[in-house]
Amino acid sequence: MRQPKEIMIGERSLQEILASGERANLRGADLREADLRGANLSGADLREADLRWANLRGANLSGADLSEADLSWAKLSWANLRGANLSGADLSEADLREANLREADLRRAKLSEADLSWANLREADLRRADLSEADLRRANLDYSTWPLWCGSLNVGKVSDRLALQLLAHVARLPVDGLSPDVAALITDLPELAKNGFCKHQNVVSRL
Repeated sequence: MRQPKEIMIGERSLQEILASGERANLRGADLREADLRGANLSGADLREADLRWANLRGANLSGADLSEADLSWAKLSWANLRGANLSGADLSEADLREANLREADLRRAKLSEADLSWANLREADLRRADLSEADLRRANLDYSTWPLWCGSLNVGKVSDRLALQLLAHVARLPVDGLSPDVAALITDLPELAKNGFCKHQNVVSRL
């Protein structure tokens, strides 16, 4: 791993920039394989930065701008990415276990084969995000924007909670105006599909 003191951003070392406490301007920086465990990058400008294989475990990236950044294979477990802009970022095969992605902008982000198990994605914007083969077991997606496009058809793994959450929405679709065959698919859903999510979220009324 490359240490911050070894990485130069213009005439300053990354270590110096991080120690200054200022909002870091790292746009387009080459941070491949950088050791940034626990680093405070809150509000940093990391647009188009190359963070492939970087170690950002436990780093504070809240409110950071990581749009169009390359974070493929990056280690982001336990990182704080609350409110971060990750639109168009490449997070393919990234380790995001237990990361805080609450209110993060993940529009058009590539999350294929990413490990998002136990991640907090509450209120995250996932429009057109590629979730193919992503691991979403135990992830919290409450109030998030679930991407209804081809990129979410081949999710790798989900938990019972998410499956029942999605089924609860299907079960509550209006059937008026639907063809009899499609309406029957909804009305004939088993009890678990209709009301299984109620045990996870008691504000959801049983059918």
